[in-house]
Amino acid sequence: MKTTDTPPADVTKDPEPPIETPPVPVVEEKPTEGKTLNFFSHGILIIWAALAALPLLWAVMSSVKNDHDILTAPWKLPDRLHFENWSRAWNQAHMSEYFGHTIVVVGFSLVGTLLLGSMAAYVLARFDFPGNRFIYYLFIGGMSFPIILALVPLFFVMNNMGLLNTTYGLVLVYIAYSLPFTVFFLTSFFRTMPGEVAEAAMIDGASHTRTFFQVMLPMAKPGLISVGIFNFLGQWNQYMLPTVLNTDPHKRVLAQGLVELATSQGYKGDYSGLFAGLVMAMLPVLAAYIIFQRQVVAGLTAGALK
Repeated sequence: MKTTDTPPADVTKDPEPPIETPPVPVVEEKPTEGKTLNFFSHGILIIWAALAALPLLWAVMSSVKNDHDILTAPWKLPDRLHFENWSRAWNQAHMSEYFGHTIVVVGFSLVGTLLLGSMAAYVLARFDFPGNRFIYYLFIGGMSFPIILALVPLFFVMNNMGLLNTTYGLVLVYIAYSLPFTVFFLTSFFRTMPGEVAEAAMIDGASHTRTFFQVMLPMAKPGLISVGIFNFLGQWNQYMLPTVLNTDPHKRVLAQGLVELATSQGYKGDYSGLFAGLVMAMLPVLAAYIIFQRQVVAGLTAGALK
């Protein structure tokens, strides 16, 4: 029996031709429009920076000049630095006493504002209960209420409670004045934070108080620093409330001291000492912002990034 071997079939095929992709149309950019927009935006920022920085630099320069140079050549650089203006404002104008009392009032009021405001904001942001939105809108309404309308009834309330001309009474008023904005700001911030972290802490056995102070509050550090800077600016520069509620000359704050320094000599003003006092008053604010500027930006943009 014979077997015939059949030749294998030719399985080779011609390679398929490559698929030609259509050319991508090139969009011609218009560099002139982008350059014009960048030039315009950078120009506006430079003008804004100059408007903000030049008055500060002029105040610093005037604080080391004498009164004659300030009145005759206000834009001229001083021939020599008169640092005795600073010592005169610090000692003779009692700026040291006003400075120390302001630090005490603002320090306690800032801590109380951040503590109470963060607790209220956390509850309003994380818990649903009857009256939640009503309480939230009450805080927002407090932001639109001008403080000047409350000065007269606030004076009588403080007088009846025996809190006039007291440091702790001024601290309580500062806290009440700053709470609406603090609660509004931190409520929005707590809503952007992940709730799974708080749920995990509750599963592990942490109470609501421990979850807030040990888990959620450290995570809200950027927001606390941001709203703390804003409250520090408002409380440090406050003049109306202490003028009405604090008439004791030994318990005046820094803003009252600057006004007294400007009007203490009648028609003969101590301009060099006044500028020295102004620079002293603005140095803590500048230092706070320079130190915490990154945290302020992070707190303001946290809601947008999340």
